[in-house]
Amino acid sequence: MSSSELQPVDRLHGLDALRGIALLLGVVLHASMSYFPVPIWIAADTDSSPVASALFFAIHLFRMTTFFLIAGLFAHMMLGRRGTSGFIRDRLSRIAGPLAVFWTPVLAAIIGGLIWMAAIRNGGTIPTDGPPPPPLTLETFPLTHLWFLWVLLILYVATLILRAPFAIADRDGRWGRSVDRITGALIGPWTPLVLAAPLAVALWMAPNWMPFFGIPTPDTGLVPNAAAMTAFGSAFGLGFLLDRRRDLLARIEGLWPVFTVVALGVGSAAMVMVGGPVPELAPVTDPELKAPLAAIMALAVFTSTFAALSLALRFASGYSAVRRYLADSSYWVYIVHLPLVLVGQILVINETWPWFVKFGVVLGGTLAISLLSYELLIRHSFMGRWLNGCRIPWRRKASPALAPAE
Repeated sequence: MSSSELQPVDRLHGLDALRGIALLLGVVLHASMSYFPVPIWIAADTDSSPVASALFFAIHLFRMTTFFLIAGLFAHMMLGRRGTSGFIRDRLSRIAGPLAVFWTPVLAAIIGGLIWMAAIRNGGTIPTDGPPPPPLTLETFPLTHLWFLWVLLILYVATLILRAPFAIADRDGRWGRSVDRITGALIGPWTPLVLAAPLAVALWMAPNWMPFFGIPTPDTGLVPNAAAMTAFGSAFGLGFLLDRRRDLLARIEGLWPVFTVVALGVGSAAMVMVGGPVPELAPVTDPELKAPLAAIMALAVFTSTFAALSLALRFASGYSAVRRYLADSSYWVYIVHLPLVLVGQILVINETWPWFVKFGVVLGGTLAISLLSYELLIRHSFMGRWLNGCRIPWRRKASPALAPAE
């Protein structure tokens, strides 16, 4: 009997843990960017290694598509439990609210780090001859690493709009049964290939696409790029449908050896095809080269996503107090981590330590500060109820109850 079959159907500990891991891996990803062999980051360090960029590549392949797939599943779960009005109130509070509240201080902290780094490179004084910042427009709005909250809000609105006519027309459940059959047909060893096809087209059509970075991150502009919306929208949509067919999670879990082996092979091939672990910062312009690169990268994205999903279902479906705590804390950690990472990178940039020591210090310091602040300021206060949907009283024994849905 599989591990998921031993769990009550409403306790998706593996998916909740994976969602938290996806957010926490964002800390690792941003910490690694300072140590790329080519400078791509505000605090680019002279101590570098292709290992850092290879780590970034591996994490970036699956992290956000995995997150959005799970977010879609939990969105359907919440709609069923709270109804449309309750869902809208919750999402406005826990997604739109943090974006509105934290965007300004986070951006201010990042700008402060940028000025600090510029002063270091200018011999200790702030340069005065730099270019002026671009004006704020729909295309230039800096969402920072909080872009995922904006994309979530777009997907929630799109889902409610698309769902409404079907919910009204499907009085006898016929539409729903048809959708469930289609979802069942989608799930199998072929699922990553089906999802990769539209993403490959979107990447091929994307202007100025740099294959090493996979899905272009929609962190600038209020209108996300088409490739990102194709990838994250299809992952979210499939997750939404999977909650209607929870039985399919056992099928995905059973395919974990296939998904894992294929993901390792396709991911390795993708890294070779994009030129190895040293990023090429020039966009690919040859259409004959761009097409196979887009295809292999799209397939690598979704094979690695389903490998992560199946492994979590297979090996993390039981309750774990540690995994539950990290999952609960991951939202807060991700919101506050980027300025902390930047400060850490700047503080160690002139040290003579090897890159991996600097990386470890930055990562460890960021996680320590953000987790400590979560425990002291968030978990047991009204902030915990706001961000996570519940406030954990002090000295209360942890309960294996279902974590609040994203």
